[in-house]
Amino acid sequence: MLIGYVSDEDYTALADVAVDFERGGRVVYSTRSTATGAILGDLPSREYRVTLVKAGYGSKRVVLPYQAGGHAYSFRLLSDSLLGAMSPKWVTSGGRAEFCVHSVNPYRLSLYRYGLEKEFVKLIGWYDAHGARSVMQITPDGDYSQTGVAWNRVGWGSLHHTQTIEAPSRSGLYYLHAETSQGEFFSFPWIVAPSEPTSKIAVVCATNTWNAYNSFGGRSNYVNARSLPATPTVNSRQDLQRYHGGTYDEWLFPDSEYLPLSFDRPEKANHIPKETQAIDPIEGRDACHLAPAEWRLLAWLEREGFAYDVYSESQLHDGTLDIDAYRVLLLPPHPEYWSRPMFERVQTWVQGGGRLMYLGGNGLNCEVELTSDNAMICRTEMPKEGDGFESRLHRRFASEASLLGARFTEPGIMTAAPYQVESANHWAFEGAGLLNGDTFGENSLHERIPGGASGHETDKRSPQSPPETILLARGLNPDEGGAEMTCYELEGGGAVFSVGSITYCACLLVDEATSLITKNVLTRFLR
Repeated sequence: MLIGYVSDEDYTALADVAVDFERGGRVVYSTRSTATGAILGDLPSREYRVTLVKAGYGSKRVVLPYQAGGHAYSFRLLSDSLLGAMSPKWVTSGGRAEFCVHSVNPYRLSLYRYGLEKEFVKLIGWYDAHGARSVMQITPDGDYSQTGVAWNRVGWGSLHHTQTIEAPSRSGLYYLHAETSQGEFFSFPWIVAPSEPTSKIAVVCATNTWNAYNSFGGRSNYVNARSLPATPTVNSRQDLQRYHGGTYDEWLFPDSEYLPLSFDRPEKANHIPKETQAIDPIEGRDACHLAPAEWRLLAWLEREGFAYDVYSESQLHDGTLDIDAYRVLLLPPHPEYWSRPMFERVQTWVQGGGRLMYLGGNGLNCEVELTSDNAMICRTEMPKEGDGFESRLHRRFASEASLLGARFTEPGIMTAAPYQVESANHWAFEGAGLLNGDTFGENSLHERIPGGASGHETDKRSPQSPPETILLARGLNPDEGGAEMTCYELEGGGAVFSVGSITYCACLLVDEATSLITKNVLTRFLR
């Protein structure tokens, strides 16, 4: 009879896990998991203490109220690795957050601020707790992608040790560095917003997008988007919905079927290797559009002498970010997932005189609802052909083009190219020495999609774009898929500059023309 399944943090089936069932202090049944991770046995309906052991994974005990013939239980084990996350992942200066690190060895923890340089802030300390593997974490069973990993909760109580640290007074993107004496290294981000505005520029890190792409626990908005399936994955290409049928098969279901995604999970894609500097190429599939790419934007701001404050998208959503106190709002490479309050707040601000610089692509494309328990729900059902909606966001309430001046379309996806100038006499090109037909944006740090500043995913104007929208430049991507760089200015002083490309920020530090154009716009918007 099927008792349950055992899987790892990716919801991949674990075979040959040793499993003991105990009652009254003695083992009453022993078995091993099968190739599909199944645990089989003929046991009466009772409460058991279950012990699971497999080399390379953290051993674990579970109290299981077993019901014969009932639902299969989902046992979860955590692989031996070095991982970490802050909880919460964003605070204001002076606030406190908890560091949650998983390690099978003692580790050293340090705090750095990531700007033009990696600035060492302070040593947090060395962490161990006497017993073997005592700083190893334990994940909950079942689908903890909804509820979070709940680290530092089992056996971590102590009157003499704390896992919280106070946020520095200076706003910025911070990283915690965890290192073991065995040479393991893992870094994880922490956003520190100012308690009071300190500049005229607010940068909003795309933390909703970080979460949407984070599959820790077995789910993201791209892998098992609705919920975990009944059985763990054995082969991704054979088992996962995303690899069967069309590209967007994950998103063909009603919004009501999509379960929450917790922010309380480590984000492997946001890890930055210890030796990497801002000027270095951006390695990896996801790093090129998440926090490691956003770091390059912040580094460019510091190189060019612009002071800035940093916020999370949740802080824009809940009003912690008072946008009326800022002259310019900067959006990073891929702010794809926005809530309705975020959109409406920024749109009202622009109409009232605020200046928005959208330095990314495929932005504001999908509505999310942020929940009170540190999670979000993606309203991700795709528009149907011919229904007149331009995006998932538009299907819910508005086209992103009505604010940004452009919206994502598929042509040009997964390609990159330079831009070609269309309106050389526009003030954005002042001092660049460019004429109509000239190109710029050839140099890039983006290794996933190399080739230029227009790429990865690209936005273009639409019927929903404001009538004041001007085309400044267009990417030379194939199939007329180039990003459209646009700008519009309103009578009340509000303005929006949009580059429509994910790869754009990866060019700022290494492409002279791209840097100058962006500096021209930011300087004018600050006036």
